[in-house]
Amino acid sequence: FPPSPSQDGRRLHGDRRLPVQASPLINRKPSDCLPYTAPKQAVRLRQRYVLGDSAMQQMAQSSVFLSGMAGLGVEIAKNIVLAGVKAVTLHDTKQCETKDLGCNFFIRQDDVLNHRKRVEAVHPRVAELNPYVHVDSSSFPLDLSTDLNFLRRYQCVILTEARLSLQKKVDEFCHSQQPPIRFIGCDTYGICARVFCDFGEHFEVSDPTGEEAKEIFIQNITLDDPGVVTCMDGRTHGLQTGQSILFREVNGMDQLNGTARQVTVLSPYSFAIGDTSGLQPYAHGGFFLLVKTPRTYSFETMEHQLCEPKVLTPDFSKPEAPLQIHAAMLALDDFQEEHNRLPNIGYKHTHTCTGDRYDGLRACIGESMCLELHKLRVFMVGCGAIGCEMLKNLALLGVGLAQNSGQVCMSDPDLIEKSNLNRQFLFRPHHIQKPKSSTAADATLEINPEMEIDAHLNKVCPATESIYNDLFYSRLHLVVTALDNVEARRYVDSRSVSNQKALLDSGTMGTKGHTEVIVPNLTESYNSHRDPPEEEIPFCTLKSFPAIIEHTIQWARDKFESAFAHKPSIYNMFWETHSSAESVLQRMQRRESLEGAFQVVKLLSRRPSQWEHCITMARLKFDKYFKRKALQLLHSFPLDTRLKDGSLFWQSPKRPPSPIEFDLTDRIETDENVKKPDQMKLSVSSEEEREAIAQLEEAIAADHVTLRMSPLIFEKDDDANGHMDFVAAASSLRARMYAIEVADRLKTKRIAGKIIPAIATATAAVAGLVSLELVKVAGGYGFESFNNCFFNLAIPVVVLTEAAPVRKTQIREDISFSIWDRWVVCGHQDFTLSNFINAVREQYGIEPTMVVHGVKMLYVPVMPGHNKRLKLT
Repeated sequence: FPPSPSQDGRRLHGDRRLPVQASPLINRKPSDCLPYTAPKQAVRLRQRYVLGDSAMQQMAQSSVFLSGMAGLGVEIAKNIVLAGVKAVTLHDTKQCETKDLGCNFFIRQDDVLNHRKRVEAVHPRVAELNPYVHVDSSSFPLDLSTDLNFLRRYQCVILTEARLSLQKKVDEFCHSQQPPIRFIGCDTYGICARVFCDFGEHFEVSDPTGEEAKEIFIQNITLDDPGVVTCMDGRTHGLQTGQSILFREVNGMDQLNGTARQVTVLSPYSFAIGDTSGLQPYAHGGFFLLVKTPRTYSFETMEHQLCEPKVLTPDFSKPEAPLQIHAAMLALDDFQEEHNRLPNIGYKHTHTCTGDRYDGLRACIGESMCLELHKLRVFMVGCGAIGCEMLKNLALLGVGLAQNSGQVCMSDPDLIEKSNLNRQFLFRPHHIQKPKSSTAADATLEINPEMEIDAHLNKVCPATESIYNDLFYSRLHLVVTALDNVEARRYVDSRSVSNQKALLDSGTMGTKGHTEVIVPNLTESYNSHRDPPEEEIPFCTLKSFPAIIEHTIQWARDKFESAFAHKPSIYNMFWETHSSAESVLQRMQRRESLEGAFQVVKLLSRRPSQWEHCITMARLKFDKYFKRKALQLLHSFPLDTRLKDGSLFWQSPKRPPSPIEFDLTDRIETDENVKKPDQMKLSVSSEEEREAIAQLEEAIAADHVTLRMSPLIFEKDDDANGHMDFVAAASSLRARMYAIEVADRLKTKRIAGKIIPAIATATAAVAGLVSLELVKVAGGYGFESFNNCFFNLAIPVVVLTEAAPVRKTQIREDISFSIWDRWVVCGHQDFTLSNFINAVREQYGIEPTMVVHGVKMLYVPVMPGHNKRLKLT
């Protein structure tokens, strides 16, 4: 089986900080491009972390020709315009028809009634997705007689709804160009689809996996042939045989530093690197990084691939399916060439064609299943990127129609931000700072006005259980989560299980995605299996012993929170409970104990009254953090300090600090003309109470007592607020102090802002996969029909797996239970604990030995006083 999308086996929840830097979806040569400068970079920042600057630069210089504006074509158009290419030409020759309303989310009823061409209808709606992409349209005939030289101005050509003979001709033309034009041919027929790619004979991918190279510290390297490297602290290396790694900071076996060695994997924690017997013995320390080795792919033409296709097998329980589908679609191609049309719909479906927007869907799943979808009552939690894609799919499937008493209820407390616009395609610039849920509801009703949508602005959590109570859930058929954090998923899962409702979950991380289907009485729930815990940075590592750049960035982020959020909040809380500075002074003079008074006086004494004071404070902080701290640490632990076992204290991953002298010429340290503050000194508060009293007296006399401070909330996307400037500078200085390679501002922003890399394509993919499972849930399908999916579009890997079957616990031969079982005991107003125990005994023939509720013990016979509780209601 191919590796799952998450290297550490975790599901993808959209809240992981797994670094994803680039993918091989686009040909990238870093040396070919200048640093990418994105238009309004906050809009496409998450995508930039996925693809990398070089790929973004090439995309921004690329023009795409896209033919066919049915459902498949408009989906592709949406994703590439959101991605941010230079220009897109939309091509189509057909008129809008009613059937288009069931698959094309940018065609409206009015377009059908006015007999508009499809390309004219979708062009303005695609164009407004991204004002930085030039979108034009064309409706000239494209057939075997067309002169294809017009395609030379494009870097990529995509054909949908095209005859196979035309696809082969266009592919041959694109393949023959120098440089070759990238060609993609794709078709969908019902639930079957195919995609063909031809990127030329020499397509170089600079990063075959898209994974960021992590620093892995070394425990030992043997002096042998082959030499064996063991990772420190039982960390897995994540390498594959044949890959190359680069060594750094190795002590003893110094000859390895700066060299690349090919590895042979021995275990998850060790690997061989060839002959080391001629080197000096390994002493200590060092780490290694994966070397990104460019790889060249050679693509064959469609003519060659049709005979000997290289197909992707997503479901390993059905290895024969891809080639069977390929053969069936070739038969359809032959039929079209001979009869100039597709075959008629099968006989048993002909009576179901009603001429409405759902005829295409009826041909796939039948009339009765369509009606089930129309009647569905769905609760969708979250309305971000996945939520927008899900709403589009629900609208096209006709889920929750008003005339069938169906409904889609959704809730999201968030407002639309500028950074949402490159993936959350239902939103536009004029929607910024409007509620996501109600805005998305309006946009969805434009796609399908027949839906019944109820948009809420609530966070779904224990605090809103009075709204989303058992009665609310009893009216639902299923729940869909479109969330970005684990805690919310766990809560919604617990509510779905307790109310026996199906749940469809999904998540993305860069080019990776996962979907999970949870069905009552058939599958395990989301909470049934827990992901490995996140690695937390130990406090002592952050405070004194950073080893990698993530440690220094987190330290800088903590300093921001402490100085600009935590301390001002404490200050404000103090004055909320004390009426005036004078009363506080009087109580301090009476030696009364006032919690927090000393910290408040300390803040008052250092309160700047002009800009120069702020510079002075910063200058003093510089010496404290980057000079005195280092000197203090080296005084406590000199470089030659040894542990009890004789090993050096300062060895990998511990790095000894080097004090930094303030330097005006250093651009990392300052852009201001700052001198060391020797004339003006800010008082450093003494711990003695009389000093604190004196300072407060002085502040009151000078009328400097401000009873309110303004805590700052870290905002990464506003480059004018100085937040990222502070974190980037502080992190860089601390990294330099510990001889750690400094991160650029982009990487610092991703880590400090906990930005999740994301692209629209992965979001659309998980939403499509979830929608397939939704149809199965609505149809009451059996366990074998449901699939979970893991994919990584960068490699590419798509793996479909069976859902985890529900576990049953046997109490005795005739009684078992699972997470889905509910035993109902009917009581009355005076129903006692004793009555309850008797009722369980009578109904189920079981003798209860104890009664608990959550973690609370209600009745345990051996506990003192518990027998008295039997009489309580």
